[in-house]
Amino acid sequence: MITKVLGGYAPDAASIGMHTRFGDDLEMESIDLVTLAGLLAEWYGPDANFASYLASLELDEIISLTVGDLVAYICRALRPGAGG
Repeated sequence: MITKVLGGYAPDAASIGMHTRFGDDLEMESIDLVTLAGLLAEWYGPDANFASYLASLELDEIISLTVGDLVAYICRALRPGAGG
């Protein structure tokens, strides 16, 4: 999904790992994160509301957000009884 959002600017998918930062490493901007949130909602459904998760973070937390942080959020959101 990340490479889909970044299109021609995307690095090789194999180079994206859990410690890859959306801002510093992938140079994703807020509009890119919103697009990613839409793709995640389509794939995982309403329980994985990445846009809402982003809104709950402080600016410095968003700047330092990693792929691993996103994976951990999705896992928590989809856990039975988690309720997002």
